[in-house]
Amino acid sequence: MSIIADDCALAAHLAETAGKLLLQVRDSGLLSLHALGKAGDQTANQFLIHALAEQRPDDGLLSEESKDTDARLSKSRVWIIDPVDGTREYGEGRTDWAVHVALAIHGAPVIGAVALPGLGIVLRSDQPTAIPAAPEKLRMVVSRTRPAAEALTVANALGAECIPMGSAGAKAMAVVRGEADIYLHNGGQYEWDNCAPAAVAIAFGLHVSRIDGSPLVYNQADTYIPDLLICRKQHAQSVLDALKAATAAT
Repeated sequence: MSIIADDCALAAHLAETAGKLLLQVRDSGLLSLHALGKAGDQTANQFLIHALAEQRPDDGLLSEESKDTDARLSKSRVWIIDPVDGTREYGEGRTDWAVHVALAIHGAPVIGAVALPGLGIVLRSDQPTAIPAAPEKLRMVVSRTRPAAEALTVANALGAECIPMGSAGAKAMAVVRGEADIYLHNGGQYEWDNCAPAAVAIAFGLHVSRIDGSPLVYNQADTYIPDLLICRKQHAQSVLDALKAATAAT
């Protein structure tokens, strides 16, 4: 067994390998849409949880696809994973899905890797790159099936273009990659939906917070996180102000 001592390298290797496994399962052509999503979730999750048990036996673990326990709450280091973020997009053969592997330390999203297997890309918190300058007309990524009303209101207030997209990881990485400028979510997520994207976005110099401007805190007993904002730092106050005005008007 090979031991990977560096946490960042481990996160990236896990996300990339899980992504390759998921592509192999999908490319087999043997599974219908529903069965494919279930098989993909289970295959990637089994690989990730067993690899982490071998590589980091003393750390805590929270996975979307595994039964949660209280054991992680006493740990200062907790791996938070989403084996397939965007199961629907994965099953449909799209590219806007992701694999999330993150390490939260004392509740903060310190290390993260987000694989976009359909694009052959892994974004990692230890390898930040410069984000291209924002265009004159801002771009906001929104759900391709159910855009949040608050996001649409803010987009209208800022004169931003809405870009429909699949998974949370794909949306967040669109901002990291400079393909969008704002990711605002207010429909409810869980820690595994955004811990790895948050860690990567922070490392790339972006603003990451709840929609009231407060920080995201992980490894909580209740894993529900109602909302999220990822954007360029120069746009954060404008977005938060627009959100406040929209809330006051309702």
